[in-house]
Amino acid sequence: MKYLFRVYQWLIAAPLILVATIVTLTVVIIGGQFDSNWWGYYPPRLWSRIWCWLLGVKVEVRNRERINKETSYVFVANHQGAFDIFSIYGYIGHNFKWLMRKGLGNIPLIGLACRCAGHIMVDTHSAGGLKQTVADAKRKLDRGVSIVVFPEGRRTDTGLMAPFKAGAFKLATEFGLPVVPLTIDGSYRVMPRSTFNVTPGKIIITIHDPIPPGENGHDSEAVMEASRAAIASVLPEEQGREETESKTHHGTDAQQ
Repeated sequence: MKYLFRVYQWLIAAPLILVATIVTLTVVIIGGQFDSNWWGYYPPRLWSRIWCWLLGVKVEVRNRERINKETSYVFVANHQGAFDIFSIYGYIGHNFKWLMRKGLGNIPLIGLACRCAGHIMVDTHSAGGLKQTVADAKRKLDRGVSIVVFPEGRRTDTGLMAPFKAGAFKLATEFGLPVVPLTIDGSYRVMPRSTFNVTPGKIIITIHDPIPPGENGHDSEAVMEASRAAIASVLPEEQGREETESKTHHGTDAQQ
C-alpha cells in the first residue's frame, strides 16, 4: 500500500500540486497589487488545503474560540515539518502574515509572491533593519491581520522542539500584541525534514489562551517561557523535550 501511495504521490498528486502552486503564485502576485491582505491569504489558504486533500492529510484545529477574527495577534508555533505551513495557512481561520527571513524573498517567483502578499521580511543584520521590520509590520497589522512565527527558526531534525530564539518574542514586545501559542502535533510524522515523501495522517493544531501585554508591554523572556510551556503541554512527553541531545549526537545547531 505504501508503494502504491508513492506512485500516486509523485505521478498524480505532485503534478496537480505543481499546477495549483503556479496558479496560486500568479494570482497572489497580480491580486497583491490591489489588496495584499485578501489576495495574500485566501488563495494560499485554498492552495494549502489542496496539498492536504491530495496527500491524505487531515487537520483538526482545537480551541479556535479562544481567538477573535477582529483582533491582531502574534502566533508562535513549534515547527515539526513542512506541513506546518499548510495546516496553519489552510485551517487556522485567521488572516495573517508570515514573519520570515529576508533571504527567502530572493527565491525566484516565490519571493515575489511573498512580497506581494505582504509577508514581513526580517533583516537581522542591523539595528536599522530590525527597526524597518517593526515599522513595516505595524502598518500591516490592522483589521485583525496577525503574524505567525516559528521561534525555533527551522524545522526539527528529530521531532523534539529546538530551543526558542528570543528575537521572535522581542518583536512581539515591539508590536504590543497578544501572543498566542500554537501547538502542532503530527506534522513530523506526515513529512519530517529528512524526506520529501508524505505519510498520510492527522495533524492537530491546539490554540492556547492569548497572553496579553501588561501595562508596560510584554516581558519577552517571560512570554517566551510561557509560550514554550503551553506548546509543550499538549505534546507527547518525548516531543515536548528540548532538542539538546540531538545537537550533541548529530551536530545540529538549532539556532541557525
